[in-house]
Amino acid sequence: MDSCSNNNDDCCDTSNSKAKLTKRALLLEYFTVSYNILECILSIFFGFLSGSIALIGFGLDSAVESISGGVLIWRLKYHGKVSAKEEERIEKKAITFVGYSFFVLGAYVFYESVNKLYHAEVAEPTIFGIIIAATSLIIMPILAYMKHSTGKKLELRSLIADSRQTIICSLLSLALLIGLGLNYKFGLWWADPVTALVIVGFIFKEGFLTLKEGKLCTC
Repeated sequence: MDSCSNNNDDCCDTSNSKAKLTKRALLLEYFTVSYNILECILSIFFGFLSGSIALIGFGLDSAVESISGGVLIWRLKYHGKVSAKEEERIEKKAITFVGYSFFVLGAYVFYESVNKLYHAEVAEPTIFGIIIAATSLIIMPILAYMKHSTGKKLELRSLIADSRQTIICSLLSLALLIGLGLNYKFGLWWADPVTALVIVGFIFKEGFLTLKEGKLCTC
């Protein structure tokens, strides 16, 4: 009886631990989506004010990432509560939408970047864009580590993959910071559209891998 009781206690401890980790995973994704939405709004707003296509492109990428994160939240909350067939159907639609969204937004940023380079359109230096990029560069690596650690403990591959996607966001933040910094500090107008073209490369890659792998949060 004692042995059974001990086994039950172990099962309860394991179950409680998994529940806490799942709750932590959800909180991390809620924070990610909320942060990406805020980042999207601020980046696009200040991007239009300053004429920075790099900042606008960064904001558009954040918009699609928030959709991707929303699907992962749905997966975490309702996994096992709906049929596997229904879950697969809904996720397949989301994957297709997110994948093609990357291409549409990437094409827009590419066109605007080339246009600005060709016509030598100068973006106004923006300290607000630099603050957005620097903040993201600090937060994203920490968030990626927490997601990866939680995903490993839960053996949840989707969360681990999402942690890698968060690292990509860090690289985008670094590229944006360099481009905006060069324009702000040295007046190198071409740094902004060139940085936007780098961001376009990341956006197209994300779209291609999302459709190819048939899953969200690929890298």
